[in-house]
Amino acid sequence: MNQVIRSIRADEWRAVKELRLVALQDPVAHLAFMETYEESVVRPDAFWRERAAGAAEGVRDRRQFVAVGPDGTWGGSVVMLVERAGEPDIFGDVSERSQGHLVGVFVRPEHRGSGVTDALFDTALAWAWEIGLDRVRLFVHEKNGRAEAFYRRAGFVPTGGSSAAQGDTGERDLEFVITRA
Repeated sequence: MNQVIRSIRADEWRAVKELRLVALQDPVAHLAFMETYEESVVRPDAFWRERAAGAAEGVRDRRQFVAVGPDGTWGGSVVMLVERAGEPDIFGDVSERSQGHLVGVFVRPEHRGSGVTDALFDTALAWAWEIGLDRVRLFVHEKNGRAEAFYRRAGFVPTGGSSAAQGDTGERDLEFVITRA
């Protein structure tokens, strides 16, 4: 792997936008993301500036990590949200415990299988442990076998919990967790 894994900077909103739009065009984007390319491509620059600033280096409640190649191209990304006990999570439910929540996982197809995803997860988990979290969760669509296989290999285990998948399809997003050793 020839990628450097690091937190994004607030001024990198254009790269945040570019990678997200690529991610939303992935063949399984409809299973993995809660927004569509059509919704996102028309968002104003102010939205992308705010999104980058809200997950940049130094922010304590969320952090976006990227894999940057030698040519400066971002090969992938993951976002760690911090859910605090007693506060609403991204679904609007009150969190029972403080924990991390991994979202926005995407690696460009040409970098899959190269160790980039492992390195992104290792960095995101290290940050979660560093800030005092003992548990990190994520959700994966029940039909996204590729992602589920990676999460299991990375040490995440199913909790038995789930939530309704986006849309009115009757499908589920399955909850997986990992705890600090």
